[in-house]
Amino acid sequence: MQVILLERVENLGAIGDEVRVRDGFARNYLLPQKKALRATDANKKLFEARRAEIEAQNAAARTDAEKASKKIDGSSYVLIRQAGEAGQLYGSVSPRDIAEEINKGGAKIDRANVVLDKPIKTIGLYEVRVRLHAEVYAGIRVNVARSTDEAERQARGENVISSAIEAERAQASAQAKELAATSITNDPSARAE
Repeated sequence: MQVILLERVENLGAIGDEVRVRDGFARNYLLPQKKALRATDANKKLFEARRAEIEAQNAAARTDAEKASKKIDGSSYVLIRQAGEAGQLYGSVSPRDIAEEINKGGAKIDRANVVLDKPIKTIGLYEVRVRLHAEVYAGIRVNVARSTDEAERQARGENVISSAIEAERAQASAQAKELAATSITNDPSARAE
């Protein structure tokens, strides 16, 4: 289906571009979201008549998005979640969870604005993009941890999972040495010598 874009669509085109897309994509996304018009003669004339108005609205929306971007760009958010000893989350962190945390900080975004390339399923630090407008993105850092103490350690750059494993190994080694020393002193044949 041929459509005329009413706003910039990532990987597709800019305002006023006439592009060919799959019918389902146009019917289910572009047309209902008012991001495009069917490329009919009547719609082409309508678009050309309203082009200046559409571009002005887009410029105003982009300016608002840039202001909002300055508020959240580079900020860091901590999400406390339950996880196993290896750092595997019981569930995952969704775009909705991140959007709620950003909104608690005072910004107003929707979960559809949070761009996650893959789901977050382990504790750690993640760089996440927030799409505030078709042309404006903000980068935030999401710190997923089991506790606030762990989040602070991760923020300092410590790998809490490997630290916990090392601590367990050191404790096991100390217990093994203590057990070996205890078994030698309790061994009757060792006393006879």
